Amino acid sequence: MPDLIANFGLSDTALGHLTSAVQFGFISGTLAFAVLTIADRFSPSRVFLVSAVCGALFNFCVIWDGNTAGSLLLLRFLTGFSLAGIYPVGMKVAADYFDKGLGKSLGFLVGALVLGTALPHLLKELTEEFPWTYVLIATSSLAVFGGLLMVILVADGPFRRPGKGVDLSAFYRLFGKREFRSAAFGYFGHMWELYAFWAFVPLMLQLFANLHPDASFNISLLTFLIIGAGGVACVLGAYVSQSFGTKRTAFLALLFSGLCCLLAPLMFSIASAWLFITFLIFWGMVVIADSPLFSTMVAMNAPGELKGTALTVVNCIGFSITIVSIQALNMLQQLTDSSGIFTLLALGPILGLVALRRS
Repeated sequence: MPDLIANFGLSDTALGHLTSAVQFGFISGTLAFAVLTIADRFSPSRVFLVSAVCGALFNFCVIWDGNTAGSLLLLRFLTGFSLAGIYPVGMKVAADYFDKGLGKSLGFLVGALVLGTALPHLLKELTEEFPWTYVLIATSSLAVFGGLLMVILVADGPFRRPGKGVDLSAFYRLFGKREFRSAAFGYFGHMWELYAFWAFVPLMLQLFANLHPDASFNISLLTFLIIGAGGVACVLGAYVSQSFGTKRTAFLALLFSGLCCLLAPLMFSIASAWLFITFLIFWGMVVIADSPLFSTMVAMNAPGELKGTALTVVNCIGFSITIVSIQALNMLQQLTDSSGIFTLLALGPILGLVALRRS
């Protein structure tokens, strides 16, 4: 992102705007997919492939020298729109293959999502001596490869129940069920924190280094480790939930991540780089460990013919919330350099815990 900002002469606020453009594109895409019930009407693997190829193309176009701030925002929006056919559709595929054990399968799937989210930071570290465009070329190539793997190796699941057509009443049918609402609202609280945390991990490391000049960080590598640790946490959380219960495990993960939000200012004040990194790795694990569990509860409390739409609708609303939290942190960052701004992220886990407790 710093290379992108420098290459096109963008302002410092571009981090929040470009990130939010992806989120807004994803929201628009999931809304369109939900209204048209695409994930339930068409083969999920084929939808995945088409979306992956489109997303790769829009992502690749960012390297064009003629881009402006406006065209970059549009390309990031279209990339996000394409992701609507990847993340929720991938969960739909898992739901089509597993009647029982869905939580474990989603744990692996979301764990893969987390590693994919962290991977560009590792690619940046590995290509440090090469032009910044190599990161985008690599991620676009991997997106096409992933789409091809899906359509070649993953047929429609045995538990797939195709939708019959456009169902404009789906939203009301889903949220009319109390158990579904509780799972969805817990997920919304989780999303308030998650993507804002991921977006600002490099800035947290830089802020700590500014406060403690003796600290020397490889920010790209550490960001990969902090975000990537969440992939392991997703798998571990899925196994724990089999013995401890899906809702209870999600509750504890959300509780711990909320506590991390509140403890963040204290950790910035302690002049121990290793302690701070350990804290961020722990935060990176608990901030995402509950995600596959919430998705499991959403899928299991939705009618069989609407599981894909249910996951898509909840993703749409959840990612809408991420724009608010990312922009709020972005605005606060411009007003103050205090680490206290990260306590704002605790609002989501608190409200999510209330929703789960009422369930």
